Amino acid sequence: MMNKLMGLVKEEQGQGMTEYGLVLGLIAVAVVGALVALRGHIIDLFDNAEDTVGQGVADMSASTTTP
Repeated sequence: MMNKLMGLVKEEQGQGMTEYGLVLGLIAVAVVGALVALRGHIIDLFDNAEDTVGQGVADMSASTTTP
C-alpha cells in the first residue's frame, strides 16, 4: 500500500499539462492587466482613428459632389 502512495506522488504524467495551464493562466492575467492599464490610450487610439476615417469620408464626399 505504501508503494502505491509513493507511486502517486512520483507520477509525472499530468505535470506537463498542469504547467502549460499555469503558464497560460499567467499570460491571460498579464494581458488583462495590460489592457486595463492601457485602457485610456487604447480608447484615444480608436477615437483618433474614428476621427481620421470620418474626416477622410467627409473630404471624399465633398470632392465628389463638387464639379
